[in-house]
Amino acid sequence: MESVEDAIRGSGVVRVSTLRAQGFSRRAIEGAVSAKTLIRPRNGWVALPDADPLLVAAARAGVVLTCETQARRLGLWVLREDAVHVAAPPHRHVGAVREGTHVHWSRPLVPRHPDSLVDPLENVLAIVAACLPREEALAIWESALRQALVTRESLGRLPLPSTARATLDNCSLYSDSGLETFIPVRLRFLRLPIRQQVWLAGHAVDFLIGDRLVLQIDGGHHVGGQRRSDIAHDARLLLLGYHVIRVDYVQVLTRWTEVHDVIVRAVAQRLHVAS
Repeated sequence: MESVEDAIRGSGVVRVSTLRAQGFSRRAIEGAVSAKTLIRPRNGWVALPDADPLLVAAARAGVVLTCETQARRLGLWVLREDAVHVAAPPHRHVGAVREGTHVHWSRPLVPRHPDSLVDPLENVLAIVAACLPREEALAIWESALRQALVTRESLGRLPLPSTARATLDNCSLYSDSGLETFIPVRLRFLRLPIRQQVWLAGHAVDFLIGDRLVLQIDGGHHVGGQRRSDIAHDARLLLLGYHVIRVDYVQVLTRWTEVHDVIVRAVAQRLHVAS
């Protein structure tokens, strides 16, 4: 029979009752703790000494990881994470959490299994919608849909709170990154058609505003050969009568006012209208 340590190698943190159900004796578990090959975050839980510190802390406090913390762990597009976010049912007593930890007292949409130290994705998304600024929450939701971790249909069948329902209604499947999620939200006031991933002159453009105004968002990979290809594509678009605005990651995140001013002036000059 495998050792207790090998049995929890995958998760790193597990309930003692789960190990007991797998056939490990209390004596074997206590022996591993005494030998310091396992640690005890709290009564009823054991962990490997090198287990994920966030999971160990969650077990110690009796909470689950959620919101942007769990979103990042799932590989979703998260703009920033300024605190560890955890969740617990309303009115439940939890252990001490690290200073600065954000505790969400929430009733889950999807039941949380007692063995789990992470919130199901649907709960994560609902909390994200209530916790984060609208465009940051939308970026995480679109990232989950884009990676096929969840479907729009399954989310739609849940009793979503109003903020989560509004976020779902605004989700697009065409954003390649969180940055591209921000653009339609920020330009909605123009009341113009804004289409994503439109195929023009042999390549998809990030945004087509109206009929002729192209907005391209450059990420960190737009260098070298990619950059030369982008410049050549811009030239082809210009020859076809399109107007191209190309900005980068930093401009969208930290200098949006400048980007906004260029776009609204282009619209004022009717560069978005087919001649």
